[in-house]
Amino acid sequence: MHHKNILLISRTTRHHDVMRELTHALDVSTLLSTPDTFNQAITSGHDFDLVVLDLDGLTQDFINRVDAYIIDNGVIPILLVVEEDKLSSLRMPVQGRNDFVIATASESEFEVRVAQLLWPGEENAPSDLVTIDNMTINLATYQVYIDEKPVDLTLMEYSLLSFLATHPSRAYSREVLLHRVWGFEYCGGTRTVDVHIRRVRSKVGPQVASHITTVRGVGYLFKL
Repeated sequence: MHHKNILLISRTTRHHDVMRELTHALDVSTLLSTPDTFNQAITSGHDFDLVVLDLDGLTQDFINRVDAYIIDNGVIPILLVVEEDKLSSLRMPVQGRNDFVIATASESEFEVRVAQLLWPGEENAPSDLVTIDNMTINLATYQVYIDEKPVDLTLMEYSLLSFLATHPSRAYSREVLLHRVWGFEYCGGTRTVDVHIRRVRSKVGPQVASHITTVRGVGYLFKL
């Protein structure tokens, strides 16, 4: 399973929280876009592996622009978000690997449909439990245990630790960690990575902290 980039296009913010949760449940980054910022998104230099298009309130002219972009870039898979009362008039794109989801679907359904489009025929999620020395990370419940006792981590501390632990033996720069853990929309500086690393090390204890290695001039690496 390899890291993927998602472009969400929606007039509103109603699915932003769902997409942000996907960045923690799956190995993905999400760029949030509106029809007004669509051109900026597709010229941002990012290569997208999936487009999630919320059809609510979109004009046919704009939908045609999105279709043209998808076709021009190798027929990117698309997940259409549709209102239940509009299902009878839904027209799926003829080309490519596509799916749809009802706007009121649960986070779990969004996750399954996104994973099936991004990793067809592959295992869609890593094992729920990651065990390293005296630490266990439960990827399904966002919990970390040291010696079977829960560790009180913030969401971003958990996300940073779980990312490094599930991508071991490779050095990541602070910029890459901001992109992979905090997401495309984060505008803060790289110092926040150092602050979170320091907090994580202090909370997990010396045995696990010794795995989180500082690579001078680069960033951080989780050493097994």
